[in-house]
Amino acid sequence: MKIRRDPDSEELLARDGDAQAHSILQRVGFVPVVRVHESYHRVPTGLAAQDEDRLATEAVARLRAQGHHVVCDADFETDHRPASYLPPGSSVSHLADLLGEATTTDEAADALTELTAPHDGILTAVEEVLIATADFYDGLGEPADPHIARRLRYLADEVLRSIHTDLSDTRNQLADRHAPHPGRSTCAQAVPANEHERSAVCACPPPPRTLPPPPPPVAVGLRR
Repeated sequence: MKIRRDPDSEELLARDGDAQAHSILQRVGFVPVVRVHESYHRVPTGLAAQDEDRLATEAVARLRAQGHHVVCDADFETDHRPASYLPPGSSVSHLADLLGEATTTDEAADALTELTAPHDGILTAVEEVLIATADFYDGLGEPADPHIARRLRYLADEVLRSIHTDLSDTRNQLADRHAPHPGRSTCAQAVPANEHERSAVCACPPPPRTLPPPPPPVAVGLRR
C-alpha cells in the first residue's frame, strides 16, 4: 500500500492494497475511485491541507496496526497504532461461515433466520438504513437530492423487499425439510455390527473419486 502526494497534481492518493486495506481507508475517510485501467483512493474534496495530512497519517497508523506494509511520504509517518475492533459487518459474514459448515437444513435455516427475521433481522436493519438515508437527502437542498432520496426508497421498497421475500421463502423451505445435507454428513465414528472390514472406524461411504484432468491435446505439426 502506498499513500503519497502525487508530485505533479499534489493530490493525496492511496494505491494498491487488498480488500481489507480498502475498507480501512474508507473508514478513515478516503473515497474510492475506479477507472477502466486503475483504481485507487483519494481524500474527499474541499479539505484543507492539514486535514488531508491528518487523514493520511491516521490511515498509515490503522493500516500498520492491522499488519499492512505501507510506503508513505515522510509527513505521514507515525508510531501510533490504534486499537482495532471487529466491524459490524463481521457478524454478518459469520453467517456465511455458519452456512458453509451447516450439515442439516435446520442449521442452514437458523443462519438465514438472522437475515430474514421481520423485527430485528439484518435485512430489516438494512431497510431502515436506506430509509434513514433517504430522509437525510430530502433536506439537503441540492437539485439532485430528491431524486437520490426517491431512488433509495425504491431500493428499500422494491429491490430489498424482493430479496427479503425470496430469502424468507428459502429459509422456510429449509426449516420444513429436517434433512441432513448428503455431502456434509457428520461422522459419528460408529461401526455397525454387520461391517465386514475389521479395521473400519466408521460407516461413512468413501469420498467421491475425482478423475484426473485430461491431458492437453497434442499439437500436430504441419507435414513437410
